[in-house]
Amino acid sequence: METLIIIIFIIGYLAITLEHNLKIDKLIPALAMMAMLWALVAFGLDKFEMWFDSGVHSLIDGFAGFTSEEKLHLLEETLLHHLGKTAEILFFLLGAMTIVEIIDYFDGFATFKNYIKTKSKKKLLWIFAILAFILSAIIDNLTATIVLITILQKIIKDKTTRLWFAGLIIIAANAGGAWSPIGDVTTTMLWIGKKVTTVGLIKHLIIPSLLCMIVPVFIASFMKPFKGDIETVKDVKGSASKYGATMLYIGLGAIIFVPFFKTITHLPPYVGMMLSLSVVGVFAEMYSRSQFSISNVVDQEGDDSVGHHSPVHSSLAKIEMPSVLFFFGILMAVAALESLGLLFVGAESLKTIIPNTDIVVMLLGVGSAVVDNVPLVAASMGMFQYPIDDPLWHFVAFSAGTGGSMLIIGSAAGVVAMGMEKINFFWYFKNIAWLAAAGFIVGSIAFLGMRAIL
Repeated sequence: METLIIIIFIIGYLAITLEHNLKIDKLIPALAMMAMLWALVAFGLDKFEMWFDSGVHSLIDGFAGFTSEEKLHLLEETLLHHLGKTAEILFFLLGAMTIVEIIDYFDGFATFKNYIKTKSKKKLLWIFAILAFILSAIIDNLTATIVLITILQKIIKDKTTRLWFAGLIIIAANAGGAWSPIGDVTTTMLWIGKKVTTVGLIKHLIIPSLLCMIVPVFIASFMKPFKGDIETVKDVKGSASKYGATMLYIGLGAIIFVPFFKTITHLPPYVGMMLSLSVVGVFAEMYSRSQFSISNVVDQEGDDSVGHHSPVHSSLAKIEMPSVLFFFGILMAVAALESLGLLFVGAESLKTIIPNTDIVVMLLGVGSAVVDNVPLVAASMGMFQYPIDDPLWHFVAFSAGTGGSMLIIGSAAGVVAMGMEKINFFWYFKNIAWLAAAGFIVGSIAFLGMRAIL
């Protein structure tokens, strides 16, 4: 039965990896794989010899001797445990994504465009790279990439030039997301899973991540595509909201508040994110009523039609639910392997083959460029049993977060940029991959050096 479960996981994994070739959204194999794995676990429950207790991070002694009723009760408890942990991550992401959409509803991100005055390609490269690095740490690397490429399209006319900029934005966004607990889905998983703390993550990864961004951008700044001035897009004045800048600052401030809320209250991060969302929602509704009161008096009178112009309703409608369901499927599928003790046994075997965990983690980073980094990190959380803020978890966060930059399909930021700018896989591999690899290697060396010193 264990063999069949592993085969189904591998097939599902391949289907996710080959999403673009199969023309099937990756959430479909993720959900199918999750349901089938847990169904097989339930069917073969009496035959399994091991069971992993995620609460204490160890195998349960004497599981083989449990009665069918005891095993079934344990299965139900384990399923609820993993569902709860997965829900913590998903509700956190839903809150963050909604706040970002509310900011976008008021065209808040256009504020950044107003600060960009230079036409020098080299200066623009550094501006976009620094913005990507900082923004991704606050609003996550996926959203930062969407925001910056949208601004890029409004500034640079030449398609080829934009491709080069987009490539470096991907590297910078992934580097920026690696040192923040809310900067990347994988770091959020490690943070909520109590593998890392906010202070520990920033302390150990800020310099390696910064080098991972600076080295590729520094090299690229001397290359031909970034010499000279840009040909700008003719600026078309739109009907931007007068509350755009205000909502930008309120929204970003609300997201930054979440780690502080967790530190003070010791409550799960999703609780703080829901509080932040409610605060941002209050301001959004207030400003929306002011904005629409002249043309629609009914809204102010409390009629049910207020939802038509509600920025919160509008933002929730734009949430990437396929991504949320994909995370759910993947995390619960990996949880099935973890519960059977397969990841635990696999980790022990891997340690025997490759005793050096640093090499294993670096291979994880390279692997995240080929396949999705979410299941890789989820698997590592089940494989390694190290205490919170152990250097290994920081290295996992860095490798999985930045290693994906080496291929266009290796990160969420890369995939969204690929869609927005129609970036060719082989063009990226030829022109950007080596820059990303250089940053990854330098950042990894910096991390290992800092660990030795500290």
